[in-house]
Amino acid sequence: MTETIVEAPVRNEKIVGRFFPQPIDNRYSGSKMALWLFGLIVFVHILQSVMVIVNGYSIAQSADGFPLETYPAAAAQTIVAIFAVSSLRRLIISLICAVVLFRYRSAVPLMFVVLGLSYLGGQVIVYFYPIVRVGTPPGVVMNLIMFGLTIVGLALSLWKRGNEKVPA
Repeated sequence: MTETIVEAPVRNEKIVGRFFPQPIDNRYSGSKMALWLFGLIVFVHILQSVMVIVNGYSIAQSADGFPLETYPAAAAQTIVAIFAVSSLRRLIISLICAVVLFRYRSAVPLMFVVLGLSYLGGQVIVYFYPIVRVGTPPGVVMNLIMFGLTIVGLALSLWKRGNEKVPA
C-alpha cells in the first residue's frame, strides 16, 4: 500500500513536530521565558513598524541613518515609501505573531523561525544591495539585539519543561 504525504513517517519527528505541531492549538511545552521574550519581540516589532508607517521620513534618517537630505526629493520620497511598505509587511507578520502568542502557542517556535529568517533574509539582501548609511544608526544595533533575543527565544521555546511530557 502506498503512503500519502500526511501518513509518511518523518525523520526526527519530535523536532519537526515542535516546529509544525498538529494540531495548532494553545498547548505549549517550551519555557515560559520564551513566551515573555516572544511577547517583547512582537511588541517592539509592532512599535517599530507603526512608528515607520506614521513618521517614516524622520525614522529613516534618525534610527536607520539614511541620508535622505542628500537625495533628490522624489528619490527620498520613494525610499521612504518602500521603507513604509516594508514596515507594513513586518507589522502584519508581527500581528500574526501576536495572535499566535494569545491563541496558538504551539506555533511559537515556528514563528520564532519566521522572525529569524525574516531578519537573516533582509541581511542577505542588504549584503548584495548595500544601503548607504550615515554613522552607526541605533536601528541597526536594535535589530541585531532583537535577532539575538529571537535566537535565544527559539532555543527556550524548544526546551521542554521538566514537569510536562510532550506527546511523541
